[in-house]
Amino acid sequence: MTALSALNALLAPAATITHGDVHLHDAAALQGPLMDALVRQAVFGADAEKELARWAIWELGQAAGVRSASIHDLYIARGKGLCGGFTVPAINVRGRTYDTARAIFRTAIAMDAGAFLFEIARSEIAYTEQRPAEYVAVVVAAALREGYRAPVFIQGDHFQVNAKKYAADPVTEVGNVKHLALEAVTAGFFNIDIDTSTLVDLSHATLDEQQRLNYEVGVDITRYVRSLEPAGVTISLGGEIGEVGTSNSTVPELKAFMDGYVRTLAREAPGMVGLSKISVQSGTSHGGVVLADGSIAEVKLDINTLDALGKVARAEYGLAGAVQHGASTLPDGAFNAFPKAETAEIHLATGFQNMLYDHLPPALREEMYAWLRVNAAEERKATDSDEQFFYKSRKKAIGPFKRQLWSLGPAEAAALDTAYEEKFRFLFTQLAVGGTAAAVAKYVKVAPMHRMAPTEGGPGVAAAPDDPDAGE
Repeated sequence: MTALSALNALLAPAATITHGDVHLHDAAALQGPLMDALVRQAVFGADAEKELARWAIWELGQAAGVRSASIHDLYIARGKGLCGGFTVPAINVRGRTYDTARAIFRTAIAMDAGAFLFEIARSEIAYTEQRPAEYVAVVVAAALREGYRAPVFIQGDHFQVNAKKYAADPVTEVGNVKHLALEAVTAGFFNIDIDTSTLVDLSHATLDEQQRLNYEVGVDITRYVRSLEPAGVTISLGGEIGEVGTSNSTVPELKAFMDGYVRTLAREAPGMVGLSKISVQSGTSHGGVVLADGSIAEVKLDINTLDALGKVARAEYGLAGAVQHGASTLPDGAFNAFPKAETAEIHLATGFQNMLYDHLPPALREEMYAWLRVNAAEERKATDSDEQFFYKSRKKAIGPFKRQLWSLGPAEAAALDTAYEEKFRFLFTQLAVGGTAAAVAKYVKVAPMHRMAPTEGGPGVAAAPDDPDAGE
């Protein structure tokens, strides 16, 4: 039996494939074991099986109304004051992506939420072993499985230029980020955060000179990403002015970057659409700061900084507002402050990874820790306790143990699903994204975007070079 005939047999209760087209005849059949089997084929199958399964998931999504989309128009509407009062959660899903995404979609359906993003950073793609094509297929499959029928927003987080590699060879390093953008957009990532804030040079006397490489390289990458856009899609692009974990951003810094970016883009590509949001630093750090006993240090979030920067971003540049990174380890009482300050978006990652590890069978967790002792030993500082070392390094075990994480026993899987749903419901409530499906439906229009069925040995997009040192 060929891979195509096997796929047709699998899909028979819901759809048929004829002459390279997927014909959906029973969408409800996608909400069962058929989809579970299809997504496992897309992740763990042989190469030909993976390609066919990923294509079929994409086409089933087009037919059912689960289409990868850009959040750009919603964000521009927010910049004009046409909507607001909510903060979009951008959720980095590192492990058990299918089941985690299913929990997110169940929460969204229950709360009538539409404004939320799935994202993965340049570094996460490497250590979680999730290339963009796989990530898109898994997220779309999760939506189909749960009966979610609305645009799905998938974002490339921290498509970052590495400062050291840029200093050694700027053309190659920027080229690597562009290659990743090509891979991501081809897969269906229509939201990308360009992170050239690593190139800010504080040794210069003026803010414009400090931000110059940030905005000039940012415009270069903007122009390239815009050249990749499918017909009818305006990719939502974000910029960044301050590295997370460093000094808090200021309004003059934001203006220096945005003025330089707008000026440079107008000169080099007149009329081209620019950014829809701007990431800033206001006191957080990626993953939080772990103490010797394994607890997380208290975060001093400066919500007034976010408020002030967001107001300037909207009033003077028409952006959705400011974006907060490194928010998942904040105390629960902090989250309702974001929509009150009209923060456009917050990024959430490590907290969900912590929940995953907390719910693992002890034997599997110890096996992963044993792997880290050998394979991540170079990351351990002489002063690190075991708790600090494992907390900082354990993300690196997610990819090598992906199959085991996808195959937890029923009891462990159910407990984790319940914990995730409770957390997502809490976050969606605090961030006021319940009921945002109406705003998404009003401002985000997504036409069908069909793809040709893959052929054995056919053309594809090679994986971009990984950078494990990139931010997340």
